[in-house]
Amino acid sequence: MNPSPTTPGGAAPGAEPTADAPGADPTADAAGTEPTAAAPGAESTATAPGASATAGIPDELRAAALDRQRRLRQAPRFPGGPAADPAGSHHERRIRSFQPRRSRVSPGQQDALERLWPKWGLDIDGLRVLDLPELFDGLPVVLEIGFGMGEATAQMAADDPGTGILAVDVHTPGQGNLLRLADRNGMSNIRVANGDAIILLREMLTPDSLDGLRVYFPDPWPKSRHHKRRLIQPEFLDLVAQRLKPGAVLHCATDWEPYAEQMLEVLTAHPRFENTAADGGYAPRPEFRPLTRFEGQGLDKGHVVHDLLFARH
Repeated sequence: MNPSPTTPGGAAPGAEPTADAPGADPTADAAGTEPTAAAPGAESTATAPGASATAGIPDELRAAALDRQRRLRQAPRFPGGPAADPAGSHHERRIRSFQPRRSRVSPGQQDALERLWPKWGLDIDGLRVLDLPELFDGLPVVLEIGFGMGEATAQMAADDPGTGILAVDVHTPGQGNLLRLADRNGMSNIRVANGDAIILLREMLTPDSLDGLRVYFPDPWPKSRHHKRRLIQPEFLDLVAQRLKPGAVLHCATDWEPYAEQMLEVLTAHPRFENTAADGGYAPRPEFRPLTRFEGQGLDKGHVVHDLLFARH
């Protein structure tokens, strides 16, 4: 259940994150002072139309400004909380299936982030390999990519305390809300990861380390030119197959019919996965997957929700 759908059941808007806001001047406030107006009669220093706004600025000042902006982008929004872009400074730029968003955080979510992130949160920086048995006190671990506000994740964790859930998202309010729910209900089998799930799978998890993977209502990217941004692709499945244990199940759900068809096609064609549905099609919604808020919105609009459960060979 990914955050803030732009289409029914979808996830976060997914343009690739850019380094700076449109129109931002990378040298603004470089010296930490406000610009001052020229004295009467003084020669104007305004930039001529069409000229570069940074013309004449020393290279070292421009470099210092860019470094300051980079540090601000990567600084945690809350003390000890999730980083703004944990792997952005040392991993390749590529098309991502999400957009990091730092929207309004409630006081309860902020309190949870500040108190609980050091205990139950982790940034996906790509600089270490996770010891999942240590992280989850020996529990089998299921990875969930995209959890929105975390209500369904918290429900599944409460219903199955013998399974650890490593829940990944980039939505700060949702991260805080899931931590708050886990703390309020006394659940210790949830860990919240902040950042790019691809980097987590590729750089920070060992082969055959996951007991399952859940991708509920990922962004469907309905426009044809954006289909390359869809998460469920052959290359993604290649990576997932390396991280799932034999027999572990990849469980996808979507209410976007064309995306469901693509999911079924690519999963059926992949040599490392086998459909658990006897007829080779979609599966009934398993009882352990709660009816999510986004799913309810889609059903209210007449959408049909499809579940796909494929086991890794």
